[in-house]
Amino acid sequence: MRNGGTVKTSGGPGAGELSDKYACAELIQAFGLYRDQGKWSDLLATFAPDGQIAVSWFSGAFPEFVDRCRQAFAAGQRSKHLIFPSVVRLRGCRAVAETNVSILVRQKIGALSVDVTSYARFLDCLEKTSERTSEIWRIVERTAIYERDRIDPVEPSEKLDRLFAGTDLSAYPEAYRYMAARLTAAGRALAPVVYRDGSPHTEQLYRRYEAWLEEK
Repeated sequence: MRNGGTVKTSGGPGAGELSDKYACAELIQAFGLYRDQGKWSDLLATFAPDGQIAVSWFSGAFPEFVDRCRQAFAAGQRSKHLIFPSVVRLRGCRAVAETNVSILVRQKIGALSVDVTSYARFLDCLEKTSERTSEIWRIVERTAIYERDRIDPVEPSEKLDRLFAGTDLSAYPEAYRYMAARLTAAGRALAPVVYRDGSPHTEQLYRRYEAWLEEK
């Protein structure tokens, strides 16, 4: 408020902190854009060279993940990542961000075209490093935490009901049940650990990310 010709401001984040938070949030948005459009060199640049990623169908080095995405893209598979605003916490040159996402995938199961929608969160570790004459943020580790999903036929059809009538979907957790069925139908395996709310793996994950952020 104004008082005697001066402006008093609350002790909010400084320009440098806001700039870093924006850079992290924009990087997370860029991942989805490059992934969906098949811009592989740009996608690689969103992660550190030794970056790691864990999603429903893959866990390991990010360059290998990109190569697998490239192969699926060449085979005609398409996805759409709807990425919501990120909550970014900074500590020096490190940050942890959490971001709601919706992932839309279209594929054929037998002769039936279906849309699978997964609701999840990206939990990211990011780090700022000096590269040439500038400082650049990169993602060093990402884990997708799944919340719920659904499957819908692209066109109205009773085939979907018949398809799942003899399938025991209870073998998969509710958080990623139809996504798991989609992968199985495509002959693909789930990652060794698929993270979801309420699981011990996810609780350990949050503790590890927090410890990493506090190291700096």
